[in-house]
Formats: sequence, structure tokens, C-alpha cells
Amino acid sequence: MAKKIMGSAKASRRKSRKKASAIQARRKKEFMFRGYNMEQLLAMPFEDVLELLPSRARRTYLRGLNYEQQLVFDKLKGEVDGPVRTHRRDLPIIPQFVGKTVSIYNGHEFVDVEIKPEMIGCMLGEFAINRKAPQHSGPGVGATRSSKFMPLK
Repeated sequence: MAKKIMGSAKASRRKSRKKASAIQARRKKEFMFRGYNMEQLLAMPFEDVLELLPSRARRTYLRGLNYEQQLVFDKLKGEVDGPVRTHRRDLPIIPQFVGKTVSIYNGHEFVDVEIKPEMIGCMLGEFAINRKAPQHSGPGVGATRSSKFMPLK
């Protein structure tokens, strides 16, 4: 009978380390925006939050919102029970909008979008796609040299 080899001590230590590391549950990574977490962003004054936004979003707020943008902005900053319906796709997302649901018009229908922390600084319209990818069929008769010999249906 052959003797069963159990392995070296080094292999058993490696196996125990691997098992110990697998037991630990993965922690969910906390969201950070430019070095600040959500609680800090919500506690900041609006002017300080503007300094953290990308230049296009910052410029939109510094120049002032137009009437329709201001209506949507006020609705989203306040308490809303359902989704806010809007055609305004050019409103930048700020931390106070996180957790709210917005129905954004894409030219055909309203698309419900829940605002997440990762969306801060982006425009609303980026999350309601308004173009559809073309659905091409096969090549038609005469499209290629080989299609000359295909039987017609």
C-alpha cells in the first residue's frame, strides 16, 4: 500500500490563511465625492458644493437657472412623495437630489430614474437615453458580389 502524503507545513499554513481571509465578509465601500462623503456634502453650504462640481455644472448654477429649471430644482430640493416629471434634461445633479426619483422625458416617453450618489455632477438627460441603436437586417440583393447567386424568395 502506498503511503498518503498530506503536504508540507508551508502548504497547510497557506491553506489556513486562505480559509481565514475567505471568512471575512466584504464591506461595502463608502461613497466619496472629491474626498467628501454624503453626510459632509449634505452639511456643506451650496456655494461650497458648487466648487466641487465639474465646470459645466458649476457654470450652469453660477449663471442662474432659467424658469423651468428653477421649478424642477425647487421640487427636487423639497420633499416629494412621487417621481418628479420633467422635460428638463440639462439640470446638473447635486447631493440634495440623491435618493429622489425623476421621470425624465427622452422624446418618446418618461423614463424613471432614481438618483444615486455616483450621478452627482452629471446632467439629468444622461440617464434617459434618447437614441435607439439601429437594427440592421441581412444584406439585400445586389449588396455584395456573392448575393448575385442567392436564390430569390
